[in-house]
Amino acid sequence: MRGRAGRRQHPFMAVGAGKRKAKTASVPASLADASRMWRAFSAERGLNSSKARDAVVDVFLGTKAHTGLQELFETARKKHAGVSFATVYRTMKLLDEAGVAHARNFGAAKSTLYEVAVGRAHHDHLICDKCGRIVEFVEPQVEELQEKIAVRHGFTLSRHRHELYGLCGDCRPRRSAG
Repeated sequence: MRGRAGRRQHPFMAVGAGKRKAKTASVPASLADASRMWRAFSAERGLNSSKARDAVVDVFLGTKAHTGLQELFETARKKHAGVSFATVYRTMKLLDEAGVAHARNFGAAKSTLYEVAVGRAHHDHLICDKCGRIVEFVEPQVEELQEKIAVRHGFTLSRHRHELYGLCGDCRPRRSAG
């Protein structure tokens, strides 16, 4: 799917005739599919292959959590000494454009974090304002309500981002007994 300026939009759930339809045909099911998507994007863009960029892609596709550029740099550098911070930065921007990564900015104080976008179901986020803890969640009632609101206002949803901010259980002040 292409959005404004030819940029690939990330599929999630579409609204059609009041029913939810999962757009799964364009969502790759595995990391091998993510690698194929990346290679196709690279070829389409005429990008030269490099061992440093490949190291960044491999490290990123192996992550399970939201990951920052510094962490990716440190891990990729261990895999290939030629990896620079600039290579990590440029590669992650390209992976986002290719639809292989989601760039996320959680709150004003946080730097951009990335998560693998392919082979994963749509989810939303809870973010702790104090410690930065991120919890992913899926809540069908929230998804249904968003769709009803969109229909009520004449919208057909193509994507959304739902982030809830507050204090996690570890950071919330404890009440004293008494």
